[in-house]
Amino acid sequence: MSNTPFPSKRAPAFADVPDEKWTDWRWQLSHRLNSVEDFEQLFPLSESERKALSQQGLFRVDITPYFASLIDPDDPSDPIRKQVIPTAEEILPYTGMMEDSLAEDRHSPVPGLVHRYPDRVLMLITTQCACYCRYCTRSRIVGDPSQTFSSEDFEAQLDYLRRTPQVRDVLLSGGDPLTLSPRVLERILRALREIPHIEIVRIGSRVPVFMPQRITSELTDLLQQFHPLWLNIHVNHPNEITAELAEACDKLSRAGIPLGNQSVLLAGVNDDAFIQRRLVQDLVRIRVRPYYLYQCDLVEGAGHFRTPVAKGIGIIEALRGHTSGFAVPTYVVDAPGGGGKIPLGPNYLISMSDHKIVLRNYEGYITTYEEPLDYKPPDARLAAPFKKAISESGQDGVFGLLDGDEMSIKPEGFDQLHVRGGSQHRLRADSSKWSPLGIGSGEEEE
Repeated sequence: MSNTPFPSKRAPAFADVPDEKWTDWRWQLSHRLNSVEDFEQLFPLSESERKALSQQGLFRVDITPYFASLIDPDDPSDPIRKQVIPTAEEILPYTGMMEDSLAEDRHSPVPGLVHRYPDRVLMLITTQCACYCRYCTRSRIVGDPSQTFSSEDFEAQLDYLRRTPQVRDVLLSGGDPLTLSPRVLERILRALREIPHIEIVRIGSRVPVFMPQRITSELTDLLQQFHPLWLNIHVNHPNEITAELAEACDKLSRAGIPLGNQSVLLAGVNDDAFIQRRLVQDLVRIRVRPYYLYQCDLVEGAGHFRTPVAKGIGIIEALRGHTSGFAVPTYVVDAPGGGGKIPLGPNYLISMSDHKIVLRNYEGYITTYEEPLDYKPPDARLAAPFKKAISESGQDGVFGLLDGDEMSIKPEGFDQLHVRGGSQHRLRADSSKWSPLGIGSGEEEE
């Protein structure tokens, strides 16, 4: 990508590294910084950082020379520094902290495969990353060489996918899939493409951000063999967008790979509406669509990064209408306990009646929209061919209440609780009295 408006930086400590090494991703990976001595070549460490780096059992620290060069050595509160250099705050427990806050392991039918949603799965294929984010949601396994997924694990994952036809979308993550050798990555992608019901393959990667040198022509040639293939990167602050990242994204885009961005709302890093606006606008300039803004998960070591949910809603309020609609990410809380992503945002619906709704826009302009009085629901028979797979998944949720015959979603043990230990008697005998009659459902036989 020529004439990029974004900077290119190299710390003075790496000034003598020949360009052929600096631009080699293998050199970047093998020269990562991880000790007090390494970091003090770039900037003086605080006492809090020194304490954390000397802590036994700390979540892994490794930073590529390229990404370390983006840290302002004169700013102890640099937003990139906060994301990758540990501090003593990371050691402190906090209310709500969990080892596996998203209950991924509970939704894992085979090692490394998370099947939370009806038609898609998360496939963890490595525990290694180019660098390690201090708020990592999978710090329980990521970065630990002993937790590496084996060939047997891959085969178990693929076997599950072959016999689970409702899965049409597979997200490859880990760890970072783009740290794998091309041979292993190709093997996994080819095996997925041989499963007829898998329509989409996605990759979640921060390698283009941590180590853009990895996005070579050889890699893009490999990836574009397996379309439709999508890729989400992970940028949290405008300072991470450089000439090198712009070039890497340009290569991926030219290979036909749609790019999205997932960021995490982090206190002291990007919890500001103006920073977020600059971030999303810079992302779309390099053809990356903002996808999700995550509330920070309740994982060990991340307590000091957390913000109130109201902060995220306020940021979306500052984006919607103030920048292009496709540049506004969806703000989500990934529900603790495994409930999945729950979107949150400002309330633009003020009120409603049987024929009219009252709305407001980003400026506070209030208007009404007249509802149709003669609307008729679609003929259920038209949707029947498309409905079967969804209904068979058993995860209809709230949509199932709107579209189906079920009247309620009950907590486990709800009916037993309300029996109150009473005996079966004549007034309880006919359970059909608590079932909908089906009148007006549009599915009666003619």
